[in-house]
Amino acid sequence: MAGMTTQMNHEPRDELAASRRAPARRGWLAWAVGTAAAAIAAAAFTGGVVASRYEARLGLMARETAALRQRLQRDIVTLEGQLAVYRSAAELLRDPATQIVALRGVGPSPQATGRVVWHAVNGGHLFVANLPAPPPGKAYELWTIGEGAPQPAGVFQVDAQGRGSHRIAPVDALKPVKVFAVTLEPAGGVPAPTGPMVLASK
Repeated sequence: MAGMTTQMNHEPRDELAASRRAPARRGWLAWAVGTAAAAIAAAAFTGGVVASRYEARLGLMARETAALRQRLQRDIVTLEGQLAVYRSAAELLRDPATQIVALRGVGPSPQATGRVVWHAVNGGHLFVANLPAPPPGKAYELWTIGEGAPQPAGVFQVDAQGRGSHRIAPVDALKPVKVFAVTLEPAGGVPAPTGPMVLASK
């Protein structure tokens, strides 16, 4: 009897303790789930931000690479053109009949200089330096002058350093060139000089 009484006294207490522990467990479980959910949400947000920044950085790098590739391609084309010009001028210089004609700056460009590698039969090349960039819609035009009126020999532009080159076609062998001159003209060129002279041979 005494054992049964003791057992009966313990059972309500155990049930009471168990009933108290159950809400505590449920509360702890809810806190754990909430904390885990918050951690997952924070990680997802952080990952999204990092991924967005990474994608933006990749996009910027791709654009910079494309722009660099385009610049390199333009530089290669320019260098190949310059190399072809120098090779042609070198071929002319092998002929004893080729002349080197110096040009000096005049008018608005006294600091400009130029050289013409000239062959009376094969034509030649003009090389200039220290010429300012022409205004929009303008270009430099080369003239060959013999016995008659100046003859147009083509238009050209200069780079940011004021340097430029131009291929000169052969002229009538019966009308030898005595003077080379450069004027500032409309970009399309003109049949007779209208603008200021910037270079002229001595």
